Amino acid sequence: MSNQTIVTEFILQGFSEHHEYYIFLFCCFLSLYCVALTGNVLIIVAITFNSGLHTPMYFFLFNLATMDIICTSAIMPKTLEGLMIEKSSISFGGCMAQLYFLTWALSSELLLLTVMAYDRYAAICHPLHYSTMMSKAFCSVLAAGVWVICAFNSSIHTGLMVRLNFCGPNVITHFFCEIPPLLRLSCSSTYVNNVMTTLADAFYGGFDFLMIIVSYGFIISSILKMRSSEGKQKAFSTCSSHLIVVCMYCTAVFYAYISPMSGYSAAKSKLVGVLYSMVSPTLNPLIYTLRNKEVKAALRKVFLFFRN
Repeated sequence: MSNQTIVTEFILQGFSEHHEYYIFLFCCFLSLYCVALTGNVLIIVAITFNSGLHTPMYFFLFNLATMDIICTSAIMPKTLEGLMIEKSSISFGGCMAQLYFLTWALSSELLLLTVMAYDRYAAICHPLHYSTMMSKAFCSVLAAGVWVICAFNSSIHTGLMVRLNFCGPNVITHFFCEIPPLLRLSCSSTYVNNVMTTLADAFYGGFDFLMIIVSYGFIISSILKMRSSEGKQKAFSTCSSHLIVVCMYCTAVFYAYISPMSGYSAAKSKLVGVLYSMVSPTLNPLIYTLRNKEVKAALRKVFLFFRN
């Protein structure tokens, strides 16, 4: 190692292979970022200042909106900077910070989606005991648990990444710092990193997804047993928004982190990265508000309040 140069900064490749589309990409990403921030902030404000939305479902939606803001804000400023200048660099510390907050937000969203599936299960399958099963104290414990567990998970992955040696090349084949492309740049053993990544994949990709499937298995069974068509429609409407988000988000994240390292493709990874770091945080507020009368009513009150 004495004759090797230790990397102190990384070069983000970004979309340099599509230089002719820089202006178009900059406008698209800036628009997505603005919509994502505005939509999620509005959801947070609407839930905070409307007592009618102080229920478990909206409490978890509040947390999801917060996670979306962290996820997209950890990536977008540097990505937009990279589209404005020809060479986008990021310090080693900045890269590790970006990796930490991104991993924290992504894993938190996956775990929170499981908690939200359990909330829907309790509401539809056990309506008479819902208030007891999802008490305010229990919901607070669940939300705090998600944040703490995923912060610990992110700390492990970031700590393991910091201990690696990077001797060059220092070009990250992505538009942000992510685990798979960083591991490919290391000149020291990544065995422990790969093992911990596999364990995290098994937990978030296996256990989480299994719990969501089981929850919705019970939910669908309960809905089909309902005699009222109006009740069925209301139950399906309540769950459909969550199911859309789960399918869209999990598909992108699973591909990025569970696909084998040997089959890593920079182009596909960038596309998937756009989906879960930009498109998903932008669509989540739209999906939940456009299909939810209560949220739309709360947003109208917010707009009227600020207008007056």
